[in-house]
Amino acid sequence: MAGLTKEMMAKRIGRACGSAIFAALLCSPAAAAPRDDIRAALDNWTKAFNSRDAGRVCDLFARDLVAAFQGQPERDYDAICALLSKSLRDQEKSYHYSLDLKEILVSGDLAAVRLVWTLTVARKEGGVIETIEEPGIDIFRRQRDGSWRIARYLAFPIAPRP
Repeated sequence: MAGLTKEMMAKRIGRACGSAIFAALLCSPAAAAPRDDIRAALDNWTKAFNSRDAGRVCDLFARDLVAAFQGQPERDYDAICALLSKSLRDQEKSYHYSLDLKEILVSGDLAAVRLVWTLTVARKEGGVIETIEEPGIDIFRRQRDGSWRIARYLAFPIAPRP
C-alpha cells in the first residue's frame, strides 16, 4: 500500500464500510420478510400456470407492467395476460414452467429478482416440442395492499433445446 495517501486510504475504508453496511441491510431480518413474500408469489404463480389456473395467472403482475422479452415487442399487463391465457387454452400443447431462483435484492418498496425460468412445451399426446431457458431480471414493487408484484421484467431466452 505504499504510495497511498491517508485520504485515499480513508476513501477505500469508507467504501468498504459502506458496502458492508449495504450488504448487512440486504441480509437483515427486515429484508427477509419481503424476500419470503416474493418467493411465495413466484411459487404461487408457477403453481397457477402449471395447473392452468387462468383466473390466477395474472396475479403476479402489477397493472403498470412493462415486459421486455428479447426478440419480442414490449408488452403491458393486458398483453401479457392475453398471451398467458391463450397458452393455457391451447388444446394441442401443454406448457410447464420451472423456476431457478438465483437472488432477491430488496431495497424499500422495490426488489430485483435474478432468476431463470425454464419453459417446456409438449404435445398433449406426449413428446416434448422444445425447452426454453429464460434468464431474466424481474423488478418487483410493493403494492398498496402490501403484496409484491412484477412491475418490470427483462428476459433473455437461450436457444430452445429439442
